[in-house]
Amino acid sequence: MKQYHLAVVGATGMVGQEFIKILEQRSFPLTDIHLYAQDGSTGKKIYFKHQENAVKELNHESFTGIDIAFFSAGTNVSRHFVTSAVGAGALVIDNSDAWRLEGDFPLVVPEVNAEDINSHKGVIVNPTSPVIQMVVVLFPLHRINPIKRIIITSYQSVAGSGLPAIEELTTQVRQVLDGQPAVPRVFPHQIAFNLLPEVDVFLDSGYTKEERKLLEETRKIMHAPEMEISATCVRVPVFIANSEAVHVEFTYPFPPEEARQILMHAPGVKVLDDLTVNLYPQPWTVAGTDECYVGRLRKDTAFKNGLAMWIVADNIRKGAALNAVQILEEISKRDSVASGG
Repeated sequence: MKQYHLAVVGATGMVGQEFIKILEQRSFPLTDIHLYAQDGSTGKKIYFKHQENAVKELNHESFTGIDIAFFSAGTNVSRHFVTSAVGAGALVIDNSDAWRLEGDFPLVVPEVNAEDINSHKGVIVNPTSPVIQMVVVLFPLHRINPIKRIIITSYQSVAGSGLPAIEELTTQVRQVLDGQPAVPRVFPHQIAFNLLPEVDVFLDSGYTKEERKLLEETRKIMHAPEMEISATCVRVPVFIANSEAVHVEFTYPFPPEEARQILMHAPGVKVLDDLTVNLYPQPWTVAGTDECYVGRLRKDTAFKNGLAMWIVADNIRKGAALNAVQILEEISKRDSVASGG
């Protein structure tokens, strides 16, 4: 089996640290790992396979001898350094939104469109987290009964805005319970005990950039440019895991029992759906797990051929780090086949 020289850019962030942890858990074949950051954390020690690795300052020469580079340090860093990584011969897996809607960059969720990896030109892109969990659940149904329309409301945890957002929620909860004013810094308003229908910036259309991503990225991953999608994204006072209320119109009638059976055998999906014992996915219990969970599966009362469902997944694991590692595993599998391994 081929062994890879790997670089992690943004190694000290939440997604970067989770990525490193999952690499070790899944025993991805590595010769060595190089950790980089640009946030003042140079010199920090991170353990991988019981060995201490110092985080180094990122520069344009950091990618010499690197086979694969994972970027999770934000859009600006990706736009500034990805070209250098590709120029040095590295294959880049990028977790920012720098290239997601660019036509030449495959946007990959391995359970859905792993074959798109073959069309890469040096960069493979990780989708945004609410898109990943939604398409993992919807694609097995779409293959059997094509989807015409999706209405989605996402309830997104503060982890999507990084560690400072988690610290802000923790601090504000204490401030509110102590009768003190909650001071927002990461978010535009208080997030503790509150809901903010504002994830990313507002566009001229009145939708946010995150809501636009749900539309465009879903179409691109599922190769369904005509699919109609409308989204509302809400930031909620939950530490980790995104939840989604999803209403789907199919081409033909789709009995909930049939859909449930399909999803029970779908890769990356776990069905939790027994209302007699109040069983359905919850962010508190889903955090730290790998699957995309679905429940509350029922006939939609607004769409003629519709289903309604509730989808929950850990947005740091499957919504970011795990999806990237799964892309790595697909790359390794294809390298093995190409080399006759």
